[in-house]
Amino acid sequence: MSGHSKWSNIQGRKNAQDAKRGKIFQKLSREVYMAAKAGGTDSALNPALRLAVDKAKAANMPNDNIDRAIKKADSSAENTNYDEIIYEGYGPGGVAILVYALTDNRNRTATNVRVAFTRNGGSLGETGSVNYLFDRKGYIAIERKNLTVNEDQMFEDVLEAGAEDLLVSPEVFEIYTAPEEFVQVRESLEKSGFHLAQAELTMVPQTTISLTEEQQIQLERLVDKLEDDDDVSEVFTSAEE
Repeated sequence: MSGHSKWSNIQGRKNAQDAKRGKIFQKLSREVYMAAKAGGTDSALNPALRLAVDKAKAANMPNDNIDRAIKKADSSAENTNYDEIIYEGYGPGGVAILVYALTDNRNRTATNVRVAFTRNGGSLGETGSVNYLFDRKGYIAIERKNLTVNEDQMFEDVLEAGAEDLLVSPEVFEIYTAPEEFVQVRESLEKSGFHLAQAELTMVPQTTISLTEEQQIQLERLVDKLEDDDDVSEVFTSAEE
């Protein structure tokens, strides 16, 4: 895992996502709703809701939208149910792709995902065909701008907090954790006064694949098509970033 940087990819995709902000808010509202519905509306007692709310706030989603999603989950009249489904497949150049979806219509989502793959140089695989190529990890990014802490001190701080790995670049400290330690590490770093530019649970590829420029463009089209689907919440690939 050491050496796998997500930061440049996060920054590159942020600009593209800004143009889709309304649709992103809709997806994040669904995630907040699902977390609150499953584990209760108190984020102090529901870690999944806390993560969903933090993710929504990181995307600059208004508090009113978040509150509406939580209240909707708390309503006895509300009975909307969503299924979480993971689709697995391959993209241009043999890149492994994981697609996470929340849907109230499995047939609709399966059809849309399959079409996105087949029309953009990919192929949808069977369950388990690529999932084993990824590890579930906690990911935290701390921008180095205005930080006085040096690399050695940061390494000591993140290990003390319970992290697994630290990746250093001129722009950012990237911290990886075991998924079960993610909340503890995040809260420890926040209590130490660090501002977290990104904090999420993610899927990290065990190995990455280098693509030609043409393959990279084709993969970006495929990922954009998948992310444009209302039911798709996250897309992960093994492409070299």
